Order: sequence, then structure tokens, then C-alpha cells
Amino acid sequence: MKTSTGRRVATYLLAALIVISTMLPLAWMLISGFKGKNEVVKTPFQFFPEIWIWQNYIDILRDPAFVQAMVLTFIGAIIFTLLSLTVNSFAAYAFARLDFRFKRFWWIYCITPMFIPGMAILLTSFVVVSNLGMLNTLAVLIIPGVAAAAQMFFIRQFYLNTPIAIEEAALIDGASRWRIFWSIFIPQSQGVFVVVGVGSYLAYWNAYVWPILTIQDPGLQQIMQYLAGFRSERGNEWGLLMAGSTLAALPTIILVLIFQRYIVNGVRLAGMK
Repeated sequence: MKTSTGRRVATYLLAALIVISTMLPLAWMLISGFKGKNEVVKTPFQFFPEIWIWQNYIDILRDPAFVQAMVLTFIGAIIFTLLSLTVNSFAAYAFARLDFRFKRFWWIYCITPMFIPGMAILLTSFVVVSNLGMLNTLAVLIIPGVAAAAQMFFIRQFYLNTPIAIEEAALIDGASRWRIFWSIFIPQSQGVFVVVGVGSYLAYWNAYVWPILTIQDPGLQQIMQYLAGFRSERGNEWGLLMAGSTLAALPTIILVLIFQRYIVNGVRLAGMK
């Protein structure tokens, strides 16, 4: 009995420690948005501001460049996520269920990028999009990353565990491959789609190096570009920067809170498959 109680207490303490260590940086960023210009880096360190300044959040929301960057990044992230789900689910179904020539070769070819660091092909990718005339367009931020080997692999593994008898019964009834995919595979893919979709959204929203290389037009600036260039344009207004960073993190936090149940279920199911 004592052993069971001790384990329960240890579990609660560990969970509390994880929650605190996870939330503390976010809480500090949020609270720092209420601090004065130099109070964020003040020595000695002070967690709470001496005077709570709401003006930082008001000023950053009044900045047209910040609002435009947030809106453009959000639109781009939604488009990227939808295209990523479409392309990778189609490819995953083809490799999981269809038979065609050189299928094994094409599968190895498609998943090989999983083992190549993105930075290793950064320069060649830039040359390709430059020759295609895609620089300074929203397309250059979306199209190159839509087909992702890891997501394709993840969805394919999920599809491989769908009972083949269901598919055979549908074929006997005269259903086409498209009808089978749309009516059988898509409805049961809610969990895995949420996991892949959230991953795609976060990858686009948090992208920094690629937008810096390919976007020079201030009108297409992404939110991470805006925050990265904040110091050079605004000086050491740390409170304002923390306010902008907090607002930039808000859509992602809301997204995870909304879909957290589906994310957990999707990861659990993927691990059981």
C-alpha cells in the first residue's frame, strides 16, 4: 500500500516538474511582454515587472508589418498543410495498396530524403527555385516542402494495417480505387491526419532559414523573418519583442490545445500499428 502511494506521489511530482519546466519559458515570455524597454534583460533577474505595461501588446498589434506577417504566415501554413495532407496521403495509399512497376525502387527513392539533412540540400534547393523564377513568391515557401518523406512513411504505415478484406469487398461491389480511398481510408484517418497536419503547420509556421533565403520582398515577409529582424529595425525594445513573440506563438498554442486529444490518439494508434 505504501509502495503504491509512493509511486503515485512520485508520478505526480514528476508530472508537475515536467509541466513547470515546459510552461515556465512561455510564462516568462508572456510576462516579459509587459515589461519596459530594458527591464527584460535587467540585472539582477526579475521575473515579474515592476510596472505592468500593456502598451507593448497594443503597439505591436498596431504595427502593419507585424499584422501582415502574421496573416500571410497563417494563410501560407493552412495552404501548406492542406496540400501536404493531400499529396502525402495519395502517395501513401499508392505505396500501401497499389501494385505498379518498380514500386520498391520508387518507394526507396521517395523515403531517401528522410536520411538527408535539410541543410545539406539547402543550396541546391535554392538554385532550383531560383532558376524556376519562384523567388519572392508564396509558392516558394509552400511547394518545395509539400511532399515529405517522413509524413508519407507515417501515413503509409497506418494504411498498411487497414484490413485488406474491407477493400476487397468494396472492389467486388464495384467501387473504384478513388471511391475506396475516399470512403474507407479517409474517414478512418482522422487521427493520423491531425498528427501529420499539425506537424506540417508547425514546420511552416516556424520556418526561418528558407524564408530568409527566398523572400526579400517586405510585403511577403513571414512572422519568423519579422521577429528575426526586429532588433536591427527597432533596437533593443525587448518588451515589444517579447509581446510580438507571445502573439506569434498564440496560434500554435491554440491549435495544439484544440487538437490535443486527436494528437495523443494518433500517436498512440501509430505506435500500436
